[in-house]
Amino acid sequence: MSSNYRFEDYQSKLRAGRNEISSNRLFPKLKTNAQGLAIPHIQPRVKLVPAEIYRLIRPYVSVRFMTQIKAVVPLAIYLILFQILILRQLEADYWVISGGLFAVIVGLMFFMEGLKLGLMPFGTAIGSKLPRKLPLPFVLLITALLGIGVTFAEPAISALKAAGQNVSVEQAPYLFTLLNDWSDVLVLVVGASVGLAAVLGTLRFIYGWSLKPLIYTTLVPLLALTVFASMDPELQKVIGLAWDCGAVTTGPVTVPLVLSLGIGIAASAGKGDSELSGFGIVTLASLFPIIGVFLLALYVSTSLSPAEIIAAAKVASGVVQTMTPAWYESSPGKEIVLGVRAILPLVLFLFFVFKVVLKAKLQNRGEIIYGVVLTIIGMCIFNLGLTYGLSNLGNHVGKLVPAAFLEVPGIEISPIYIFIVGETLVLLFAWALGYGATMAEPALNALGETTENLTNGVFKKSMLLKAVSLGVAVGISTGVAKLVFDLPLVWLLVPSYLLATVLTYFSTEQFVNVAWDSAGVTTGPITVPLVLAMGLGIGGAMNAVEGFGILCLASIGPIISVMVMGLWARYQIQKQTMASINIISESQEQEGQATL
Repeated sequence: MSSNYRFEDYQSKLRAGRNEISSNRLFPKLKTNAQGLAIPHIQPRVKLVPAEIYRLIRPYVSVRFMTQIKAVVPLAIYLILFQILILRQLEADYWVISGGLFAVIVGLMFFMEGLKLGLMPFGTAIGSKLPRKLPLPFVLLITALLGIGVTFAEPAISALKAAGQNVSVEQAPYLFTLLNDWSDVLVLVVGASVGLAAVLGTLRFIYGWSLKPLIYTTLVPLLALTVFASMDPELQKVIGLAWDCGAVTTGPVTVPLVLSLGIGIAASAGKGDSELSGFGIVTLASLFPIIGVFLLALYVSTSLSPAEIIAAAKVASGVVQTMTPAWYESSPGKEIVLGVRAILPLVLFLFFVFKVVLKAKLQNRGEIIYGVVLTIIGMCIFNLGLTYGLSNLGNHVGKLVPAAFLEVPGIEISPIYIFIVGETLVLLFAWALGYGATMAEPALNALGETTENLTNGVFKKSMLLKAVSLGVAVGISTGVAKLVFDLPLVWLLVPSYLLATVLTYFSTEQFVNVAWDSAGVTTGPITVPLVLAMGLGIGGAMNAVEGFGILCLASIGPIISVMVMGLWARYQIQKQTMASINIISESQEQEGQATL
C-alpha cells in the first residue's frame, strides 16, 4: 500500500533536527581603512561552556572507552562469578579491585590513543627516512636500539617485574635474583633480544626471506637450552620464566612500532608490497627473548651460588624493614615513576634520531606531542590499575582455585568438592578463561581479516578466531594442570614445539606466517597480567616453587591449532580442485562419445 506525500513535507522531514543558517552569518563583514584596503579580521577565541565541551568530546571518548570495556569487563565478571558460584568466596576488597579495573580501562584508553597519535607516526616517519639518509648498518643499529626501548615501554613488563615479589628465595634462588636483583638487566636482555629480532625481521622484509628456515635455526638452540636447563635442579626453575618472557614482549607497543619501522624501511627499499610484509617479526620477537633469558640465567649461575643469593636476600630484607621507603618506592609514586620511565626515554630516543640523525622536520608536531602526553598518562594510570586491579584479582582467584579440590590453609571450607569434581571444574574454568580472553583481543580480528584475504576466503576469519581461541584455551588449561599436578614444564614444551616444527615443514609459507604470528596476538596487556598473577597465585597456594609456564603454553597452543586447520583448509582446496577436474574430464568424455 503506497501513500502520497507532498515534496515540501518530505524536505521538511529531511531538515528535521537541524537549523539552516546563511554562510554570511559565519563570516564577519569586510571592513576597510581610509585608503580602501581591507582590515585583517582577528578571530576571537572560541569560548565553550562545560556542556558544549562534553558534547564535543563524548563521541571521541565513548568509542575508545567502550573498546577497553569490552576487553576488560567480561573477563572480570567471569572471574568474580567463578569465585561466587564455584569457589563460594568473595574478595573483601572488591571496591579496591573495581577501582583498579576502572584504572586499567582508562589507562589503556589513553595509552592506545597516544600510541596511535604519537609513537606510531614517529616509527613510520623514521622507517621511511632512514634508508634514504643512512647506510644499512646504521639503519639496523637504530632498529636494534628501538627494540630495546619499546620493550621497556610494554605495559606487561611491569607485571613481570612485580611477579618477583611472590617468589621464595629459598626455593628458587636463581629465579628470585633474576626477578629482583637482576630485574633491570633481565628487561635489558629481553629488549636486546627484541632488537635483534627487529633487525632480522627488517632484513627479511628487504630480501623477502622465508620464515621457515628462521624458525628452524631458532628452535634448535632454544630447545637445546631448555633441555640443558632441565638437567640442573636450580636452572630448571627458570624455564617457565624464560618461556613466558617471550609471550610478554609481543604487546601493543613492540609489535606496531617495530613493525611500522620495518615496513617503512622495506617500502623505501622497494620491497614493501610483498605478501610477507607484516609477518614474521612477531614470531622472532617472541622466540629470541627466550634464548636471551636462558643465557642470562647461565651467566648468573656461574657468577653466584644459591647460598650467596639467599644470604644477600636476607640482608637486603633486613635493611628494607628498618628503612622507610621513599615516595617513589611505594604506591602510587612507584607506578607513576615506572610509567614515565617506560615512555619518556623511548620518546627522547625517537626525537634524537629524527632531529639530530635524520635532520628532518617533524610534521603534525602538536598532534604527536599530544599523543606522547596521552601515552605517558595512560601508562601511569594503567600501572596503578595493574597493582590494585588485574594483579590483585588474578592473584586472589589463583589462591582460591586449589580450594576446589584441596585443603588450603586460611580458607574455612576446603576442599569444596571431591578431588575429581573440583579438578574438572578448575580445568574447565581455565579453558573458558583462555577462550574468552582470546576472543576479546582486538588484534586477533585484524589477523583474521588478513588470513581470509590471503587464502581467498577458504580460511575464513571466523575459522581463525575459533582456531586461535581453542589453542589458547587448551594451552591455559594445560598450564593450570602443570601447576596442579606439578608436571615438569620441559615435558610439555619440547614435544609441543617438535610437533609445531613438523607441522611447519608440511604447511605452506602463508599459513606458517599466520600460525606463528597468532601466538603474539594472544598475549595482550589484559591477558598477560591476569594469567601471570593467576598462575603465581595457584603456585603459591599449591606450595609450588614457581607459577610460570601458563603463558608459554598459551602461545604454542594456537600455533599448532592454526597450522592443523591450515592443512585441513589446503586439503579442502585440493579436494575441490580434484572434483572440478573430474567433472571437466567427465564432461569432455561425454562430449567425445556424443561426437562419435
